[in-house]
Amino acid sequence: MTNLRRTFYAATVAGSLLLGSAAVGLAAQAQRGNSGLPPGPGNPIAAVYDQVKLLNDQVKALSARVTLLENAGNQTATMWINHLDLVPGGAEVQTLYSSTSSGVGGGLSGLIVMSTTLGETFTPTGNKVIEKGLDVPPNYNITGVRICYESTSAGSFISQVRLSQLGNPPSVANVILDDATDLTNVGPVCVNSAATAVDTSLGAVRLSLRVNFGSLTDKIVIRGLGLLLQRTHL
Repeated sequence: MTNLRRTFYAATVAGSLLLGSAAVGLAAQAQRGNSGLPPGPGNPIAAVYDQVKLLNDQVKALSARVTLLENAGNQTATMWINHLDLVPGGAEVQTLYSSTSSGVGGGLSGLIVMSTTLGETFTPTGNKVIEKGLDVPPNYNITGVRICYESTSAGSFISQVRLSQLGNPPSVANVILDDATDLTNVGPVCVNSAATAVDTSLGAVRLSLRVNFGSLTDKIVIRGLGLLLQRTHL
């Protein structure tokens, strides 16, 4: 049960206690005279009605706020991470950075990715990747990855987005997201990976981007990298 729900239930219980107290007070007042009304101005029935109406309005307002905040908590937010931290998974992939121009498209800077061999596998085996470990704030799960990139041709592209999580014991990594969609749009463009659900409290998470090169002169420029996050509780 969330803290907001506990607060809402507490307010409801408090309202019940208030109504109970009002009923006891009315019973006591009824014993003071034939009319059931105590001396002094005002009608206690009307006073209790006003208290009940006020309490009912407060409960409705609190319920609406709880619903609003819980819906907000279910929404996905994008946290941009440092794409310049991506490192090659092997010697056949090269990453460069130029603060002035990437030499691709309009020339906007970014992490430049190149390859000394064709295809998407290392020699003799293994995937050509650039990757990094992820820093995720507590109480958030990863629901996807957002990639902003540009390439020199459709023949060289990102061919896989993968999220793997360190197991316990830390001798294995479990693949949670394995999106093998070929990102052949030369861009510049930002795209989201397939949806996923990574419980970041269970272990460290690594992001890997597999690349496939059709020409040794091609470049892929990573201009932005984001995580789609969802809060686990309020």
